Amino acid sequence: MSNERARDVPLQIPQPRERRFADGAELARGLAERVATELEAALRARGRALLAVSGGSTPKRFFAELSKADIDWRAVEITLADERWVPASDERSNARLVREQLLVNAAVAARFVPLQIDGHTPESGAEALEREFASRLPIDVLILGMGNDGHTASLFPEGDHLQAALDPAGERMLLPMRAPGAPEPRITFTLPALVAARHLHLHIEGAAKQSVLREALARGELPIAKVLAACERPVDVWTCP
Repeated sequence: MSNERARDVPLQIPQPRERRFADGAELARGLAERVATELEAALRARGRALLAVSGGSTPKRFFAELSKADIDWRAVEITLADERWVPASDERSNARLVREQLLVNAAVAARFVPLQIDGHTPESGAEALEREFASRLPIDVLILGMGNDGHTASLFPEGDHLQAALDPAGERMLLPMRAPGAPEPRITFTLPALVAARHLHLHIEGAAKQSVLREALARGELPIAKVLAACERPVDVWTCP
């Protein structure tokens, strides 16, 4: 078991559990251990598991730790919470990040399901991917990140399809997204698909993002606050300086 040194700190979201760590390495070990345990539980219950992760630089240490977990990765499918609509070889591709940082060591046996299809636009790709994921959802374990503007997944504050993507009663699981702060078109799971995850974790590091999160929760307007407020299951918020 990892030495978490974590403590519960109340947040203004349903049944929150904020877990603070001394540093990013300690957080990565603790989060990887928790996610591996939740994946194992899904495998015991259903014989398969769907893990959805986020991109960026923050999860790299977590990916390295999780990739070494001793679970039946052959029965695990890994996908993304969102993706830039770029080729998988592009340096900004989240798929490339996952292949290089997570699908290694023991986790090389997992099956990766990308959120980008060559030859499609984001619009037609979102529709095709919805059909592909129809039999896979809900997500068993979801790890979200958050940007300094309060976006999570590709739910950007000024996104062109933000209102539809945040609609709790919306029927779409995936939507394209374009926003001023996003150089490339994106595709993202919508709020209903995200909050339906059996286990949801938010991974943020640094005082700046902790401040953004608390301000977002206080005001309730930014996408991250909308997602967390819609969650009916407990949410773990993993943080470190």
